[in-house]
Amino acid sequence: MEKALQTMIDNMPSKTGKSLEEWTRILKEKSFSKHSEAVSFLKAEHGVTHGFANTIVTLSKKEDTSAKNLVLEQYNGKEALLPIYEKLISFIKTLGSDITVTPKKTSVSIIRKRQFVLIKPATKTRIDLGFKLKDKPTTERLENSGPFGTMCTHRVKISDMSDIDDELKEWIKEAYAKSI
Repeated sequence: MEKALQTMIDNMPSKTGKSLEEWTRILKEKSFSKHSEAVSFLKAEHGVTHGFANTIVTLSKKEDTSAKNLVLEQYNGKEALLPIYEKLISFIKTLGSDITVTPKKTSVSIIRKRQFVLIKPATKTRIDLGFKLKDKPTTERLENSGPFGTMCTHRVKISDMSDIDDELKEWIKEAYAKSI
């Protein structure tokens, strides 16, 4: 079903004259209260077939969950932390081409074969960086996982770019190495 939907989205510009994004903008300008009203509008005013009209209306209502938007939502009101997040991601991506960055609603999972780091904006002034470092003793800085529970074994609190130092990078490298 997903493949058929993607084909429909890909064919939308040639079949309807506009991309999904263009149709979504048109529908947002009108703000219909009912699904059927929007479908009827697209059919009557723009000559869109029922199948495409229904798909356009349905997809235009979906919450935007693209990776970039998920991250931006996490940092809404916490924008000062975005440069720290970006520096962490930039460093992590240097570790290997087998890394997947997976934003979720409240955090970003960093995965190799399994998750090895979790980045979460904890407050307006702090990012919590969770690690999978089994059997590693805690220190004053490398705390137990705290609110991450079993998702991580350790946590480091980051409030400033200077917190992304050699020690932190070594822990990230170690977690990456153990995530095979």
